[in-house]
Amino acid sequence: MSVVEIKGVTKTFAQGNITALENIELELQPGEFVSLIGPSGCGKSTLLRVVGDLTPPTHGTVTVNGKPAHQARKDGDYGIVFQDSVLFDWRTVAKNIALPLEMLGWDRERRRTRVEEMLDLVELRSFADHHPWQLSGGMQQRVSIARALSFEPALLLMDEPFGALDEMTRERLNLELLSIWEKLGSTVVFVTHSISEAVFLSTRVVVMSPRPGRIAGVVEIDLPNPRTAETRYTPRFFELVTKVRELLRSRGEHLLPEEEELLEADR
Repeated sequence: MSVVEIKGVTKTFAQGNITALENIELELQPGEFVSLIGPSGCGKSTLLRVVGDLTPPTHGTVTVNGKPAHQARKDGDYGIVFQDSVLFDWRTVAKNIALPLEMLGWDRERRRTRVEEMLDLVELRSFADHHPWQLSGGMQQRVSIARALSFEPALLLMDEPFGALDEMTRERLNLELLSIWEKLGSTVVFVTHSISEAVFLSTRVVVMSPRPGRIAGVVEIDLPNPRTAETRYTPRFFELVTKVRELLRSRGEHLLPEEEELLEADR
């Protein structure tokens, strides 16, 4: 059974009568890492929010683990990580990670055990009693990822989680995210503006067209696992980056100048 099944999804915002998504069809299988990429305003984040039941589709349906998205959210079938880590400054790292477990009614000992497991997973055990404001941006995002995975969701939704980080931190967190994904086997949907990041992380890259967002094409990523820093220098990596870039260009007749610059900067 597919983890996510999107059928004929269209999303129109009444204010301004803007159609953000049009007739999206997509299936995600268990254990996939699928990146969504496209020009600004193409609906990548909107599609993620529709899947996460944070905004309803105007037309079409989304099922997660065979259930309507609304029921899947109530059942805790997925975690969400945003560009901002959205941590609570008055709670320690450990208590931030424990928050969804508290809401689910886990007892104290079970919470403690799970939090320790997650701290080890993101290599932050020694920072358990720190507060978010005492951490770097990259460390805060690791806490956010640990919190989203604490209750073992089948699906992890990530909306440009590393977009605000410097390039070196971003590349290091890419490696850490892949390591976590390989250990846990969750299905991941990842929104990014970076072609190289999408290719490096993914099993598939879904390229979206300018608004109204449609699926312009899907690129299968056949890079071997585990991926390392050296993966970015292999001929196959450059071939796949070029394939995604060309697909973006072929559907980018209406790209804004700054979006053209984005494609050039990612060379």
